[in-house]
Amino acid sequence: MLTIKKFPFNPLQENTYVVYNEQSDCLIVDPGCYFENERNELKQFIEKNGLRAKYLLNTHGHFDHVFGDQFVFTTWGLKPHLHETEKPVFDMALMAAQRWDMSFEPYSGDIIFLREYDTIRLGTDQLTVLFTPGHSPGHISFYCKEQNFVLSGDVLFRDSIGRTDLPGGDFNQLSESIRTRLYVLPDETIVYSGHGPETRIGYEKQHNPFVLG
Repeated sequence: MLTIKKFPFNPLQENTYVVYNEQSDCLIVDPGCYFENERNELKQFIEKNGLRAKYLLNTHGHFDHVFGDQFVFTTWGLKPHLHETEKPVFDMALMAAQRWDMSFEPYSGDIIFLREYDTIRLGTDQLTVLFTPGHSPGHISFYCKEQNFVLSGDVLFRDSIGRTDLPGGDFNQLSESIRTRLYVLPDETIVYSGHGPETRIGYEKQHNPFVLG
């Protein structure tokens, strides 16, 4: 049984997630902790709950989702997991952040590449990698069939979708990703997005003004 804790971090209010099980193992998804107090909040939550950090997962490489990658590596020794086609975006994160007058220490070590339908195992629980490009070239989402939720990054939001006007973005590709990877999931599937509140697949299929099911 997985429990999800959300942290809205950094000036862009990016949702960082800690997903943990009853055996106190956890994974960290898109650590966007930019300020020192945010890094402390993430660290204290994991320590106070006696969690053992096992994985660092990145849905994509935009700076607001990777601000904390180096911190997570330094603190827990975890290397980022992401899709290989997303590496150019990941490598440009610092330069992109500087255009917003922001700076951070980027991760520069080894990366573990994921492919579609790879399985991330946390004890007896598992997440399946879904390839969902369009917001960025190598964007991926993480789906838990047993508990009916998906960590969608910046693909699908409540009543909205991810931007496609950034380098490597493509609206048609994003629409295809949503229709063929997310809208095929059960209607009751909870969507934990990279920004904003949770939603459900069934709701978005009926009400999303950008991509209807």
